[in-house]
Amino acid sequence: MKTKVLKPEEHYIEDEPFYQPIGEEIRIFETAYKQQLPVLLKGPTGCGKTRFMEHMAWRLKRPLITVSCHDDLTASDLVGRFLITSGETIWVDGPLASAVRHGAICYLDEIVEARKDTTVVIHPLADDRRMLPMEKVGELLEATPEFCLAISYNPGYQSVMKDLKQSTRQRFIALEFDYPGAELETEIIIKETGIDADTARLLVKFAHMTRDLKGNGLDEGASTRLLVHAAKLMHDDIDPVVACQTAIAQAITDDHDMLIAMNELSSSLF
Repeated sequence: MKTKVLKPEEHYIEDEPFYQPIGEEIRIFETAYKQQLPVLLKGPTGCGKTRFMEHMAWRLKRPLITVSCHDDLTASDLVGRFLITSGETIWVDGPLASAVRHGAICYLDEIVEARKDTTVVIHPLADDRRMLPMEKVGELLEATPEFCLAISYNPGYQSVMKDLKQSTRQRFIALEFDYPGAELETEIIIKETGIDADTARLLVKFAHMTRDLKGNGLDEGASTRLLVHAAKLMHDDIDPVVACQTAIAQAITDDHDMLIAMNELSSSLF
């Protein structure tokens, strides 16, 4: 039996990803990494959790392996499986096993989207054992000191069926993320897109209007990510109202009346 292994050099982030800290999250994550503590990131969609992880991987000079969790994600998808290639049986490490074996940072994005029986596999890694049982090959894989486990979820979408179990969450230290304040969010948009300050401020004002509608017609307001998308369109001379409609309104709702309302909001601003 042969084993196919990860090439860690493919997962390093060479250039610094721009991230504007809001509080002590960088220092806390660095301390958690040093103390070998797993980290839970909580916050709404598009508020910077993934960018934060990319920034920390660059800062700590470790490979970053990201897994976008979904309903069909199995334990084998994370740990690994046997494959038969050219008549040979090959064991292929999954992303979690690869990260454990090579001292990478493994980031499980939107962990609550994964099946409950899948999330259980991370429990031995997220406590003092720092072990990954690999039953199919009869191996108990011990994490290297450089390995770090991080997960994220959006509390705004949690329900009885999509909540994070206490047996899982109490293994992690938690960092709470939210949309930055208006001034900081404006700076982020300018930095990311090169758009002028006045337009960036109007975009942030529009975002706050949509966020005020959460629970009153919208499941979520405009994220910082969507503001960056709209600003990039505007930077290349797309009409601001059209940019808001295509990059923001259409992205967060299909409701006809709500689309009309947001179009009126953007028209009043731009």
